[in-house]
Amino acid sequence: MNQALTPAGENAVTELSSRYGVSTDAVRTMLDAVNNGRGTMAQFNIPELGGSGQWMRGGMTMVGNMFDHGLKSRVDGLCRDLSAVLAQHQVYPPRETSGGSFGGNSFGGGSWWPSDLGAPSSSGGQNGSQYAVFPGSRRLAVLVGGELAVYDTLDHSIGGVQQQQGGGPGSLEFTSQYGTFTAGSLPRVDQQSSGTNAQNQVAPQSAAQTYVQQSSPPQSSNQPSQSNPSGVDIADITAAIEALAGLHAKGFLTDDEFYAKKSELLGRV
Repeated sequence: MNQALTPAGENAVTELSSRYGVSTDAVRTMLDAVNNGRGTMAQFNIPELGGSGQWMRGGMTMVGNMFDHGLKSRVDGLCRDLSAVLAQHQVYPPRETSGGSFGGNSFGGGSWWPSDLGAPSSSGGQNGSQYAVFPGSRRLAVLVGGELAVYDTLDHSIGGVQQQQGGGPGSLEFTSQYGTFTAGSLPRVDQQSSGTNAQNQVAPQSAAQTYVQQSSPPQSSNQPSQSNPSGVDIADITAAIEALAGLHAKGFLTDDEFYAKKSELLGRV
C-alpha cells in the first residue's frame, strides 16, 4: 500500500502521469521505489513499465525488454523527475517517531528548529547532536550544545546521517549523491554566523562545482621543470580530467560543463 502524499506530492504524481503517459498508480509505485533508493536508484516491478527493472541515476536503466530503448528512456526520465521532486518538495507528510530516521520522511518530536523552515523531511539526534533536513528550502539545521546553526545544502540530496566513529557531540556526517560530508563544509546562513563560519558567506555554488574546483591542480609558483617548460605537472592535469570524466559519466556534470573545464585544464599544458 502506497504512503500518503502531501498536496505537492499529489500534484507532482498527476503531472508526471500525464507527461509520461502512464497511470498515477504506476507513478506512485515508482515514487516510493525512488524514495527507498535515496533518490539515486530504484528497484521496481510495474507492469506498465515492462515489469521488473532497475534504475540508477547517471548510470544503468534495466527493463524487462532490454531492446526496448524507448521504454528505457521513459523509465529513466520518469525516475530522474521523481528524484528531483523528492529533493525539492515535501512529498510525504511528516510522521512522529521516537528517534528520527531517513527513508520514511519522518522526524523527531521536538520542534527546536526555526519555524520559518517548516516541517523537515527527516530529523533526529545522536550523542548530543540534533539535525533536521529541509530539502524544499535547501536547508540543514544542526543543534549542538544549545547552539543552533542553519546551513545551505546546495544541491546535495541528503539521504543519511551517521556519527563519526569515536566522535563526540557535533561530529555528525551526512551522505548524499556526492558522498559523505560534514555540516561545516556547507555555507552557514543563519544570523549567528561569525568567525570562521563567516568565511562561508559567499555566493553558494553547487557541490559539483566545488568538486570540480578541488579537482583542478593549483597554480604552481615553482620554477618550470626541464621536462615541462610550462611548469604544470601533466600528471595533475590528467588526474583532474579523469575525475571530471567520472562526474560526467555519473550525470553530475553536463556535457557543456565537462568539455569547458576539460578545455581549460588542457590549455594549461
